[in-house]
Amino acid sequence: MTSGTGTRGPYRISIPSRSDPLLRLGAERVGGPVGRHADPGRIAPRWFTVDRVLILLTVCAAILAVLLKNPCRVEGWSSPDYFYRACYSDWAELYQSRGLGEGVLPFITPGVLFEYPVLLGLLASATAVIVDLVAGSAPADAKALLYFDVNTMLIAGVWVLTVLATLRLASRRPWDAAIVATAPVIILSGTINWDLWAVLLATAGMLAFARNRPVLAGVLWGLGTAVKLYPVLLLGAVLVLALRTGRFRPFLLALAGTAGAWLAVDLPFLLRDMAGWTYFLTFSESRDAGFSSGWYVYNAVARQLGAATLPPAVITAGAAALFALSCVGVAALTLLAGRRPRFAQIALLIVGAFILCNKVYSPQYALWLVPLVALAIPRWRVVLLWQLVEAFHWVAIWLYLGGRTSGGAPEHNLGLGPYSWAVLAHILVTAYVMAAVVAEILAPQRDLVRRIGIDDPQGGPFDRAPDRHTLRGGGTRPVRPPGIPARLAPIGWQDRGDTAPVPAAHGSGSEHDGPVRGGSSTRPVEDHQ
Repeated sequence: MTSGTGTRGPYRISIPSRSDPLLRLGAERVGGPVGRHADPGRIAPRWFTVDRVLILLTVCAAILAVLLKNPCRVEGWSSPDYFYRACYSDWAELYQSRGLGEGVLPFITPGVLFEYPVLLGLLASATAVIVDLVAGSAPADAKALLYFDVNTMLIAGVWVLTVLATLRLASRRPWDAAIVATAPVIILSGTINWDLWAVLLATAGMLAFARNRPVLAGVLWGLGTAVKLYPVLLLGAVLVLALRTGRFRPFLLALAGTAGAWLAVDLPFLLRDMAGWTYFLTFSESRDAGFSSGWYVYNAVARQLGAATLPPAVITAGAAALFALSCVGVAALTLLAGRRPRFAQIALLIVGAFILCNKVYSPQYALWLVPLVALAIPRWRVVLLWQLVEAFHWVAIWLYLGGRTSGGAPEHNLGLGPYSWAVLAHILVTAYVMAAVVAEILAPQRDLVRRIGIDDPQGGPFDRAPDRHTLRGGGTRPVRPPGIPARLAPIGWQDRGDTAPVPAAHGSGSEHDGPVRGGSSTRPVEDHQ
């Protein structure tokens, strides 16, 4: 196992049962953490490699996701039953309501309006064609079920690829990809819509960037933006890193790749059918606040209290203004921090701010954050708290929608009060994750990823780059010539109780990351794993 990008050194990989307090406590109940004589990352396992174990975990999680949707697979997708059974999926709903089963294909059939970006519409059309070829003249319900199953199988493969991309990005912490492989929010919401396709393209783009291929990264982000908007936000993280390091070429190359890929997908459909192509933009701009956004809760409570509500135009402008201010805040944090933040940390803050400020929120939007959380703050206590609250919100939204949109039986419904508390909990826990990232940016010695002299495994051309422009003053920082590697981490266990300095990363604002914690003969030291 190697670590970092560019010049690399062999590091013993981090083992969660040793390094994470929560998992170490759990490991004691099932036999204890990995033994002290094990040498993960330097002695190859036989069959059960990290990659294969994570693939198995992902497959098991995907099967569980299908089982959760099985009530609708057996009984069919009908309102409001699919809310109360918590098995709603846009796939079956769009297939039945938008004429996909009757040969109406978004962005292909002239005059069809579809409220999603082009590449997502093409995915919807392609899977509809597959179902038509396989099912032929089968009943509509059978074809809707097959449409769901085809998309589910494709999403399972996308999920596996996302896990493997996260594993490659995680450097000496490959087991952090288990956060993606076993994520409850993916199990619950991964089969609602096509968002995991965008997550894969965004994560694969980060991997390309980490390997110093900014054009390819931009191409993947451009394709992701043609599925869902959020992958383009990763360019914001590249921009602020370029501002701090003075290296603008990677940003310009990534921007060119993003724009080129997006135009290659969208421009033919824009020229062919302007009204159909712009419908996604006009629909997003003019629609009212979506369920589970803070804007929706405000308007719903205001209506109950007889207060003034916010019209769609004001909400759109307010959401854009808040997000712009959030981006300015992230840029200021990046330029003020004593040590340059990591790419994944900045990306999580930008995407998280977009989710919180946006006037639309759907349960599957939490998927956007899962790989970023795994890379930015791989602390299982934080991860599980966040996902537990998101699961609580996932249940609340269906019970609320059952009564609000479908006139379901009152005894099955959740009122505005409890639902509003669930939305508030979702907002607060997302803000909590972002605050935890900010805390580690301000105190980089607490960053689990940056132990033993590692700088930014996802930073690509910014990894170990010196500072050029900061708001702290003091000029540029000294940087080790690129041909000289950083001191390699000690391998094995540290039995002494003394401390030793950790080598500073290039461009660090301090001389070292902090002390390496001592250990004993019975307790591992995370810094040396």
